[in-house]
Amino acid sequence: MIAMKYSHAWVFLYGFIYMPWFMYLERRTNVRHFLIHSPIDNYIPFVEYFIVPYLLWFAFIAITVLYFFFTDKWGFYRLTAFLIAGMTLFLIICTVFPNGLHLRPTTFARDNIFVDIVKYVYATDTPTNVLPSIHVFNSIGVCIAIAHSDALKKHRKIQYTSYVLAALIILSTVFLKQHSVTDVIAAFALACIIYPFVYATQERKAPKLSHQPI
Repeated sequence: MIAMKYSHAWVFLYGFIYMPWFMYLERRTNVRHFLIHSPIDNYIPFVEYFIVPYLLWFAFIAITVLYFFFTDKWGFYRLTAFLIAGMTLFLIICTVFPNGLHLRPTTFARDNIFVDIVKYVYATDTPTNVLPSIHVFNSIGVCIAIAHSDALKKHRKIQYTSYVLAALIILSTVFLKQHSVTDVIAAFALACIIYPFVYATQERKAPKLSHQPI
């Protein structure tokens, strides 16, 4: 009975596709990476305090996905379809168009715990495979899912808090020099392309029973 109730857990198998592919892209050295840069990047200062929302992204995505997994199967399918489509296109783009950044600072004006955490992130995350920004794309994806949730529409504070956190996460990507403004724009463009296929079209096709909670 439990197996039937949570049969949609098969979607999580995508991790066995995404992670090996992404790690391969991170480790390959026999390609020339095209540098992504926008003139606007030059005017954006480095602000280490944005490491807080940047790292909160992991919990933000995980908690939202799990919320829909346990409470709204149809919402879960739409959310994960949106995320998987975008992440797969991201992998394809980075495979055929290797890209990277040269924005990270080498010296820091301040010495504090936030800078220390940023240094750790820099050491563990290469400045490659940045276009489009998955931090930005997935943040947009969960916000769309939250906005479409009939249950969460009754909890406006949760919705608005999610939108504010997503905005801070998106800003963090450029203030930490983890992404160029170009990466952010590309993520929004990708979201605009995928949205009609996952939400606008499927909303008309969805059977009534699909909207019932688990």
